Amino acid sequence: MPVTVCRGIDGKRDFRRGINCLVPFVALATVLAAGCSKTQTASVLGDAAHPTPVHFYTVAEETTRRRIQAVGSLYAFEESVLSSQVEGRVSEVLADVGDNVKAGQALITIDPQELQFEVDRQRGLVTQVRAQLGIGANDPPPSDPQKLASVQRAEADLFDADHKYGRAQQMYKDNLISQQQLDEAASRFQSTKATFTVALQEVDRLKALLISSEASEKLAEKKLADAAIRAPFPGAIKTRNVHPGEYVRVQSPAMVLVRTDRLRARLAVPERWAGWVKDGEIVDLHVEAFPGKTFQGKISRINPAVSEDSRTFEAEALITNVDGRLKPGFFAQASIPSEKEEKAIFLPERAVNYRYGVYKVFLLNGNRVSERQIRPAGQTEDEHGRRFEVAEGLKPGDRVAVAVSGDLHDGATVQERSEANAPAVK
Repeated sequence: MPVTVCRGIDGKRDFRRGINCLVPFVALATVLAAGCSKTQTASVLGDAAHPTPVHFYTVAEETTRRRIQAVGSLYAFEESVLSSQVEGRVSEVLADVGDNVKAGQALITIDPQELQFEVDRQRGLVTQVRAQLGIGANDPPPSDPQKLASVQRAEADLFDADHKYGRAQQMYKDNLISQQQLDEAASRFQSTKATFTVALQEVDRLKALLISSEASEKLAEKKLADAAIRAPFPGAIKTRNVHPGEYVRVQSPAMVLVRTDRLRARLAVPERWAGWVKDGEIVDLHVEAFPGKTFQGKISRINPAVSEDSRTFEAEALITNVDGRLKPGFFAQASIPSEKEEKAIFLPERAVNYRYGVYKVFLLNGNRVSERQIRPAGQTEDEHGRRFEVAEGLKPGDRVAVAVSGDLHDGATVQERSEANAPAVK
């Protein structure tokens, strides 16, 4: 049997059977071969011998009705700074920040003691005037002043003085009384006549005083009622500025109440859409707090002026928010329908690749694909699903490839695989 000379570690010659020396070399060759085989298998997908299976979408133009994209913020339907209408010490604070309140609900109460005293004083004055007029607590003011006792007494005195003055005049003509006695009768008549006039005027004064006193009584009662600051509409407390024991003055801010069962979305619309936004249109709204959720509102107001700084005008939409999920202050993205129609190119979302800020597609070129950068004009969702509108980079008739699995690369060889539900791009 032939032998092979192998050198050991020590450099000396070692005569062994050849098979034993060849084992390490065979193992090494096997590992290298396995590595080369794996590398070749991973790299063949997409070459001429192993084309990548793809679906194709034929680019076509379609007539689309434009939707206007706008951004803005949500605002409370109503926001009121509640203040005190009377001065006094805060007795109780019945609501705090975040509390939901009903219309008419008491939020803050002012110590009513002094106000009650004023009500009692005004009621006493009204009772006094009514007594002077001779009427009851619920009787209306007298329509005929001559029915009052004070006026009737003055009228009787006047009647007596008038008759005495008449007799004195006759007696003076008959030389029965002196000139002095006649003058005294005339003076008494004039005095009682003036007293009667004053009595009539006093009735008018008391009637006017009654009106004034009753108004003062009602004002005092109103101030007593105003000792409780109440919610003017249903809503929630946004801020609270007072605490029990504080002395508040008239018109000092106490709370801020917001109404959120409906919200206002104030949207900044580019000026080029000024002729296309219509009152009453239904707006789709999206907020970051609820991704994928669409809220709807209705255009209620359109500002007639365009801002010179931003070149936008404001459109306001009202949104129903009974469940309270939307909050004032949310940033909103809006899509507003319009009647403007244009030709456009759309691609399914899966046909567009995005990487490092660049949008690209793969176009069929023979049996290979070539990479093409595009500029999208926005995204939309309709009966065809989520799609990109392409502003630049494609033309009608182009065929866009989408890999069945994995990724495509520039220059890859492809083979179409049928897809029954693959729609043509319009």
